Amino acid sequence: MKFFFGVFVTLLVIIDPPGTVPLFLGLTRGRSIRARNRLAWQAAVVAFGVIVAFALFGRTILSYLGVGLPALEGAGGLLLLLVSLELLTGKSDEPTSEQRARTNVAFVPLGTPLLAGPGAIVATMLYVQRVHSLANVLALALAILAVMVVVWLAMRFSTVIHRILTDNGVELLTRIAGLLLSAIAVQLVATAVLAFAHQH
Repeated sequence: MKFFFGVFVTLLVIIDPPGTVPLFLGLTRGRSIRARNRLAWQAAVVAFGVIVAFALFGRTILSYLGVGLPALEGAGGLLLLLVSLELLTGKSDEPTSEQRARTNVAFVPLGTPLLAGPGAIVATMLYVQRVHSLANVLALALAILAVMVVVWLAMRFSTVIHRILTDNGVELLTRIAGLLLSAIAVQLVATAVLAFAHQH
């Protein structure tokens, strides 16, 4: 249960469902409610697929490259720190109207990289390294699925959520998510440094 909540909270903080609400509304502006609903579940499915693919094959790629867990934790921590700084400062690149017109927004940029971005992928791969039993495998799978359900609900009811929270509420939740994520990132870097110190 502890492992499940660890994965769930970490991914929830990284993906930041309330923060995706204004982005989703902006990307689907002018579309019908039915089209928005379709894009919401498509984006969640794409993000789930990308994260699961890295969860399954990430370790194989790492072993092929000869990269150990401490190196991944250190790199992951620094990457998450950058993501957290974006959340804290609000400085993240939004796709242009040209990019929106060229692609299905459910795949790019919603599914990836907004939902299944580098932060979520690295965090999932780090948790995969800690899987030591079937219970852990189930907990990891359920946690990823639960996060995607929350994200889908946030996009599905984005108009209602935005009305309730207002711009200020969404901004506040995004900042809190950034603060929590920076703490997780620092912990990862510290763990990696200690692991390297023990190796030598």
